[in-house]
Amino acid sequence: MSAPLLMVLASFLFATMSLCVKMASAWYGAGEIVLYRGLVGMVMMACIARRQGHTLKTSVPGMHLWRCAVGTSALSLWFYAIGGLPLATAVTLNYMSSIWMALFLIGGAVLLGGARVDSRLVMAVLAGFAGVAAILRPTFEQQQLWHGLIGLLSGVLSAMAYLQVTALGRAGEPESRVVFYFSTAGAVVGLVTALGSTGLHPHTSWQGPVLLLAVGVCATTAQVAMTRAYSIGRPLVNASLQYLGIAFSYAYGVFLLDDAVTALGLLGTVLIVGAGVMASRLRQEQPSARSDKSDIDA
Repeated sequence: MSAPLLMVLASFLFATMSLCVKMASAWYGAGEIVLYRGLVGMVMMACIARRQGHTLKTSVPGMHLWRCAVGTSALSLWFYAIGGLPLATAVTLNYMSSIWMALFLIGGAVLLGGARVDSRLVMAVLAGFAGVAAILRPTFEQQQLWHGLIGLLSGVLSAMAYLQVTALGRAGEPESRVVFYFSTAGAVVGLVTALGSTGLHPHTSWQGPVLLLAVGVCATTAQVAMTRAYSIGRPLVNASLQYLGIAFSYAYGVFLLDDAVTALGLLGTVLIVGAGVMASRLRQEQPSARSDKSDIDA
């Protein structure tokens, strides 16, 4: 399958995963969903690693620990936000990660004092935050601001996780190992979070377990598809097609969840998508930037 088709598939699966998380929230807490998502991912990635002939033993456990800490925090917060926000809103806020990475790049350049800050990158970041303001306005009016801020924070942590995934790739860690440890950490953190908050709910109907299984399968399959797309395709095309996930989420929200679509929300989404694509392109022009986002925290 070609890289663009792989990216479309990955975007569709991530949006479908988000829909399943939203629906599963009626039965389970965010921690429980993270737990089961991690368990499914562990099994799938262990099988993939064995098939590829990769060992799960690592020489850089500290790097994995940091990636897992940031990634599982981002995932838990995002699942929590999905439970309390319109689906497309929660997904869009998480897609702010590209803009946060651009902001990190600007901050690094300012602190180092050596590199000139690209004014186009600054404009992309400002446009992204204008989009956030537009999207969060309806959440404020509907008493959902807390969930909106949690969703925004998940995007910040996702950006940090992406940077650590890049570092692990440079250290020679295969994607199957990175995703396996991330899934394992998700299962552990999800269990601890669930026991410390809502507890483990019984499976009272067949819909709940099916949705939990779908979350794990969709997320892990999408990760594999996206990894393959970034390894064989053009980074900017992949980064742009990734935003189809927002369009799929809008369709799910409108047709399956009866989510309302506001003009202000649509404007905010357009600003964030445009700023994210621009930030991705400008970051790839940086000599030290890499675009191999082989794993995402979903």
